[in-house]
Amino acid sequence: MTDKIDFKKTLDAYRAQRGRFRWIDVPDMQYLMVDGHGDPNSSPAFTAAVEALYPVAYKLKFASKRDLGRDYVVPPLEGLWWAEDMDSFTTARDKSQWDWTLMLMVPDWIDEATFEKTGAEGVRLQTLSEGRCVQTLHVGSFDDEAAVLARLHHEVIPGNGLRMTGTHHEIYLSDFRKVAPDKRRTILRQPVSSDS
Repeated sequence: MTDKIDFKKTLDAYRAQRGRFRWIDVPDMQYLMVDGHGDPNSSPAFTAAVEALYPVAYKLKFASKRDLGRDYVVPPLEGLWWAEDMDSFTTARDKSQWDWTLMLMVPDWIDEATFEKTGAEGVRLQTLSEGRCVQTLHVGSFDDEAAVLARLHHEVIPGNGLRMTGTHHEIYLSDFRKVAPDKRRTILRQPVSSDS
């Protein structure tokens, strides 16, 4: 019997507190990824992306346990979000303008050859390098993120002599298909770099 690793409990990158903005150095991590565009509430592509990721993630989990003797809990769904005008996140919240990449983290011992054996179509395995980031925990509806993001983008980051780099990143600690909006727990992360 192998121990099952739960990355939410073992990786510092999955820790955040509500009301506290925390600086963290995120190591390179590999993910299953699917790209899309548009309002996640109404875009068929968003639903299709979620449905494409999970079967591949579970095939890799079972292959890891069977072939490598290493078992783990499939990590939470994550998303990268961006738009030509980033104010569409914090003020206008025009979701039709949003681009996104949905992701599930895969342990670093899973290699490209193992991934290829899943026969995944429309899903890629890619390493994400974020480095220095600021993150916080948001509890509540996704639509209530705007005030937290505005504070992060316009006060916390510039107030500490930093600037935004990379892409807005969300980690869905709650399954939004099952958890009521006001109870959802989401890590909001923004890669940053020094102005100097």
